Amino acid sequence: MNQNQKTLFPDLAPVDPIGELGQPIQVVDLFAGPGGLGEGFSSFGDGKRFEIVVSAEKDPQAWQTLRLRAFYRLLKKHKRSHLFEYYDYCNDPNAAYGFTPSEETKELWDEAANEARCITLGSEGGNKELDDALNAPQTGLDEKRPWVLIGGPPCQAYSIVGRARNQANVDYKAEEDHRHFLYKEYLRIIREKQPTVFVMENVKGILSSKVNNERIFSSILRDLSDPHKALGQKGDGKRYHIYSLVTGTHFSPGDDVDKIDPKTFIIRAENYGIPQARHRVILLGISEDCLPSDVKQVKLTSESLAVTVGEVLGRLPTLRSGLTKMTDSWDNWASVVEDHVSYLRNQIDKADEMWRVLGDVTKNFNAPVSKGGRRVKRNDAKDDGATGSIQLDSWYRDQNLDYWLNHEVRGHMPMDLRRYVFAAAYAKLHGLSPKGHKGFNLKGLAPDHKNWESGVFSDRFRVQVEKLPATTITSHISKDGHYYIHYDPSQCRSFSVREAARIQTFPDNYFFQGNRTEQFHQVGNAVPPLLASKIAQVVFRLLFDKLQAFDDERQELERAGTSA
Repeated sequence: MNQNQKTLFPDLAPVDPIGELGQPIQVVDLFAGPGGLGEGFSSFGDGKRFEIVVSAEKDPQAWQTLRLRAFYRLLKKHKRSHLFEYYDYCNDPNAAYGFTPSEETKELWDEAANEARCITLGSEGGNKELDDALNAPQTGLDEKRPWVLIGGPPCQAYSIVGRARNQANVDYKAEEDHRHFLYKEYLRIIREKQPTVFVMENVKGILSSKVNNERIFSSILRDLSDPHKALGQKGDGKRYHIYSLVTGTHFSPGDDVDKIDPKTFIIRAENYGIPQARHRVILLGISEDCLPSDVKQVKLTSESLAVTVGEVLGRLPTLRSGLTKMTDSWDNWASVVEDHVSYLRNQIDKADEMWRVLGDVTKNFNAPVSKGGRRVKRNDAKDDGATGSIQLDSWYRDQNLDYWLNHEVRGHMPMDLRRYVFAAAYAKLHGLSPKGHKGFNLKGLAPDHKNWESGVFSDRFRVQVEKLPATTITSHISKDGHYYIHYDPSQCRSFSVREAARIQTFPDNYFFQGNRTEQFHQVGNAVPPLLASKIAQVVFRLLFDKLQAFDDERQELERAGTSA
């Protein structure tokens, strides 16, 4: 560490961490994944409005990501003079997998593990560990003060694709699939700990999913509105109204669930400044002692202009794909691409604009050399990674990074490069991705699939168009990149992990742990942190008056005790 690093992040003098309130609002994050929802809440208000008490996730690699991020936040809050340790890890191209703290920060690294827990919710051991963490005397949850529960139970049992797979299994019985009922672990914490507000996220498929011919979503609404009754508990507990963040529509205990339009709970992320058409069900539960006086208080503010793929990816370093099924080198890659371009252009009239667009791919062949990697050196340009928006740049960029993190692409089979270069050129010319056999209408583009012309696989290869928001980033991106083709024909590849993370609005200094496949999986399963930050703003607005009154009352009692 040099002298400049020592003074780069000076420890701050003690300040009131929340301004007009006595302390940040506590948050518990269940089924946390790599921490998308938690990042949104913990970063809102410059990280001073909310603090995560516990985040629980069963996947070991996602947990490693959670822990590293928790450590970063703890350094910013308690030991800014040692933030260089985090950045040294990010900026060292030879750093081994896994962070190792210094003696000066080991205590914070341990505290990060106390916050981020590798827990399998629904198991006896996992539930006990969560309960012990929440009940810990010094570091646990202050149940007397208003707090927030966030998270989303695993979605595989609810998603349309997941249900199709299940139906193909003749032995599958929905009522015996424990994943349908993991939300009850979420419900158990609501019943036992009684948060003031909760935020629950899931896929759209949950709206139509059924068990024993009953819509699971109807059961979830009823259960969440009255957790004590749902779990057969005696006595009274908090009851909740379940709000739509889009329309303000809400479901109250005892309401007729059939009179609620489930679609009002769908948030279309592209309407709120997120560069992807991600449509998810998000429920905002508010306890009856904290209900808003006006439903306008619970509605997210929509954005007038959509954020596009090109805006958030356009100034990232260009990369080439790797080659599989043959020796990978730049020369081999360039030769394959040139051959494919020549093959395609030979089928097109020279007067066709597509002939020119394809020709531009290999003209002077200024193609990227690097395939990327866990760390990719940043250039010195001031606009490196810039989006053109002051607000987005403030959210994404970090000038303390010397490297792009997780900017690595997978290898592709040579024949897929032909489809990718054609698809990207087509999208550049027409502003949309070609679809199915009608779009991929040149010889040599059809995959070896007997149902290719049936229409079932019309989206098998999809370009994420430069001047539009992306389609939904899902965990399937970890298995293949055909649905996430980069819009630049000269790169001829699918997205890198960092590009997928930017589409999901993870800040550039968010370092995903695990191998590339595991990183993709984490990114695809996450809630966009920028959207979560906007939800956090709604929650903070709802809780502000209640928190202020609570803290004023507590201070009054403390003064009275001192006087006595």
